[in-house]
Amino acid sequence: MYNLLSSSYFLLFLIIAIGLIFGRIKIKGISLESSAVIFVALLLGHWGYTLPKVVQNIGLVFFIFTIGMQAGPGFFRSFMKDGRKLVILATAVVATATLTLWIFGRLLGLEKGLVIGLFNGALTSTPGLAAAVEISGSPLAPIGYSIAYPLGVILVILFLQLVPAILKINFRKCEKEYEAQQQETIDQIISKNIRVENANIDGKTIQELHIRATTGCAISRVKHEGVTTTPDKSTILHLGDVLRVVGSEHDLRGAEYFIGSAVDEALELSHEHSVDWVLVTNKSVINKPLKKLDLFANFDTTIVRIRRAGIDLAPTGNMMLRFGDRVQVASRKNSKEQVIKLLGNDNKRLSSTDFLPIALGILIGVALGKISIPVFGIDVNLGVTGGVLTAALVLSALGKTGPIIWSMSGSANQIFRELGLLFFLAGVGTEAGKDMAGALAQHGVIPVAIGIAVTLLPLAVGMIVGRWALKLNFLTLLGVLAGGMTSTPGLSAVTSKSDTNIAQLAYATVYPFALVLMIIFSTLLFYI
Repeated sequence: MYNLLSSSYFLLFLIIAIGLIFGRIKIKGISLESSAVIFVALLLGHWGYTLPKVVQNIGLVFFIFTIGMQAGPGFFRSFMKDGRKLVILATAVVATATLTLWIFGRLLGLEKGLVIGLFNGALTSTPGLAAAVEISGSPLAPIGYSIAYPLGVILVILFLQLVPAILKINFRKCEKEYEAQQQETIDQIISKNIRVENANIDGKTIQELHIRATTGCAISRVKHEGVTTTPDKSTILHLGDVLRVVGSEHDLRGAEYFIGSAVDEALELSHEHSVDWVLVTNKSVINKPLKKLDLFANFDTTIVRIRRAGIDLAPTGNMMLRFGDRVQVASRKNSKEQVIKLLGNDNKRLSSTDFLPIALGILIGVALGKISIPVFGIDVNLGVTGGVLTAALVLSALGKTGPIIWSMSGSANQIFRELGLLFFLAGVGTEAGKDMAGALAQHGVIPVAIGIAVTLLPLAVGMIVGRWALKLNFLTLLGVLAGGMTSTPGLSAVTSKSDTNIAQLAYATVYPFALVLMIIFSTLLFYI
């Protein structure tokens, strides 16, 4: 058995298997799920079994890259909408940890190297530790880190697992509330049937009237003398015609003022016309403005709406198509096949995985993480985690550069994310476990107690401020707490709560900011 445990491959999958088995055990409805892997790893690490560092590193980059790829398309919109609140909360979390440790340090007369080591260990910040070592030059900094780090990992996971259960949070309700909030920020696309009553429109073509530019709406159907068709640029409107007009509620009010009054009248298409949903999978049309594609002029086809990440968007001339968009088009049946060919409509391509963007994206992220920027006289970099996360966010938001599409299918993202998470938890657990007992024996319980306080107090303050003062969605709050504590294992405790990317978006929003805060506050702790 010993020989088997000395094999890294066997040990890795033994830790994962045992962890997943224990993770499925429920006590009063509470289970640790994937997070249980780290507890098995800590135990085996304490017994002297270790995994190669590369296991942890590969797991980390896969997990963080897939989080960024999933969160990227909505990250910048989320940051603009809630960014200030999330950054305020992340600052409150890190500042609370700083203040707590400064008070303990002054009261107990602790050496500053130990203080900033405990600070970065409690908030599980390896980049912060590097800064702490450089600032203090003290061997106590890594010792303090080694004492607080395992506790920081464990307590963040337990806090984010247990508090929602104690508060009896309904995560399905949180998801619905978040979706409702998102809909409020984006005008919902609806349709109305409007009768032509404006005499100035009578006898003019849709092209002459510039309906989309004038009202912001699209016309998907025209009923003239009892026959309903899909319009093209040469379609002439007459008094008494009924139009199916699609747009936001605000724009539709303008369309009524321009065209006529809304009516309740059926508009059944003739057999020569159709309205279809088409999937965008053709690389050649991605990131091209709709006005350059000009489907209306080239194919007598109207883009009625664009569905992206479950949200319906009103098409505009400057809007660019993204890989995986679903486009509703109204067209004549003789041009339908041409439009489908142009846009792609290939479900197989959408579900397949191209490994080149994954490899290139991680390479870019690792290189970005190595770039140093002077902060208070210290060279600071994002590290592997911050670099890979930033690269994934930006690339997935861009969608395409040249021939490369920066996207992953949902199934591929889920597999890589879960595999990366399990590898990371197994690697980081065995590494932390081997030093935990020795550090505790050498320095006693005081640094342990301080580490516990510095981990739990910021989480408690963050929970109170985020839930009752800022009134954040609970899934968003959990993501901010994990990001503010710079805890990737903590995020793993959150991802199992929901199939949505709500928590990941929040984590991705505050994590890079929290990394910089850790450097700044480590410096402050040393000099005050």
